[in-house]
Amino acid sequence: MRTLTKIAATVMLGSASVNVFATDVLNSIDHIVVIYGENRSFDNLYGLFPGANGISKATTSQYLQIDTDGKKLKTLPPIWKEGSKTNEIDPKFVEADGKTPMLLPNKPFRLDQAPFNLGINVETRDLVHRFYQNQEQINGGKNNKFAAVSDAGGLVMGYYDGSSMKMWEIAKKYTLADNFFMGAFGGSYMNHIYLACACVAEFKSAPASIIAAVEKDGKTLTRTSDSPVSAINGAPKFLLNGAITPDGFAVNTMQPPYQPSGVAPAVGGDLTLADVSKNPLPPQTKTTIGDVLSDKGVSWAWYSGAWNDAVKDGQQAPDASRKVIYATGAGQPNFQAHHQPFNYFSNYAPGTKARADHLKDLTDLESDIAKGTLPSVAFYKPQGTLNEHAGYADVAAGDQHIADLIGKIQANNALWSKTLIIVTYDENGGFWDHVTPPKGDRWGPGTRIPAILVSPFTAGGKIDHTKYDTSSILKLITKRFGLKTLDGLKTRHNAGDLTKALKAI
Repeated sequence: MRTLTKIAATVMLGSASVNVFATDVLNSIDHIVVIYGENRSFDNLYGLFPGANGISKATTSQYLQIDTDGKKLKTLPPIWKEGSKTNEIDPKFVEADGKTPMLLPNKPFRLDQAPFNLGINVETRDLVHRFYQNQEQINGGKNNKFAAVSDAGGLVMGYYDGSSMKMWEIAKKYTLADNFFMGAFGGSYMNHIYLACACVAEFKSAPASIIAAVEKDGKTLTRTSDSPVSAINGAPKFLLNGAITPDGFAVNTMQPPYQPSGVAPAVGGDLTLADVSKNPLPPQTKTTIGDVLSDKGVSWAWYSGAWNDAVKDGQQAPDASRKVIYATGAGQPNFQAHHQPFNYFSNYAPGTKARADHLKDLTDLESDIAKGTLPSVAFYKPQGTLNEHAGYADVAAGDQHIADLIGKIQANNALWSKTLIIVTYDENGGFWDHVTPPKGDRWGPGTRIPAILVSPFTAGGKIDHTKYDTSSILKLITKRFGLKTLDGLKTRHNAGDLTKALKAI
């Protein structure tokens, strides 16, 4: 390990002297590992964490939800069945007669207690988590329109006692950041792109059919004439809930232009590409964190669970069986193509050296950990069954998986002694959180999410209250390796660079 640089100085201020002592902790970190989970707000998983700014600190005005007319809801809306267009009730949330919807008090509630008893090992339905809806739910920082705007009704207010989680125990030993926010409003796709470049993808020539219909405020989706007048009667209906803003930015899920993609290759076309007639996102050309790392000669990789299998599966002819992409069968990894941000950028197109060098599989990560050959910066995306995403994964399996991976790094003493691991989530998954997001720019930050820093360089048992968002990860990497600053980082003035989470040694 490199010799630590210690600087001590005495600064004269008038007649007084101040001893200034600084330790070069950051430059002692040789490896930064970012583990990116899925779709959980801070309060949903860590709202009961001792000493954190959790649910008990939420004021009445922060948790009472309002209806579409702005008046306080008397109860939370029913919890709607996923995908229902006729306001069917989720069978997990009905009264004993099996028909009558449970109307819960207008406040947060435990999912893992009676009458539900849905522990962290049980999947719930998914909840809407999109760019415009997230902004309307936040409602200028009041966080009081989550239930009214969601397609899942009152489920948005559900949370767990997370003390049984493996990562809860790890957070107690290291550093939990309780003021960390998702970088961009909305969903997984946009927040993965943001992690890669602190930017938003563009689709200036998008067809009208995928452009959102937005009100004059530029933040609110236009409702249909038959949209329910009250959240108690059903989820809102939107005129055009598109993926593209009227000025051509791709803010909701778009599929990659390269395989693996949720868009199959064209019939008779290049099997490494998505069929352009089905409107995948065009190849993106903005500068990414990977680009500036490579420019500086710093090693890095984006590792994904089931990447190798998904690449092979995606390159089948369009009439072939595509088993890995969005698979839900027993034993299938449920690979999510829109969780792979570098696969949207032309610099990492199929056949390029950069793709071969930097886009890798979980098996490569495990091998690099065991051999001590981990790159200076490593991003890791778990496969769908292990990412904690509501609707197709539970919390427990992903939590165990992440804890096990951390254990493998810790088992290699030489590697662990110079590594910082950042475990966080891409976004809130539609779940409520009580803390007002700080001001940023047009794209975010959005709702508060968990973040845990695990390293010999973090203080044990500490809660870091500094304001951070996803851009903070990129700021830390930039600062540690002396990189060119990505343009998007320059607008996030309220986000720290995570160095306050490090301890002096």
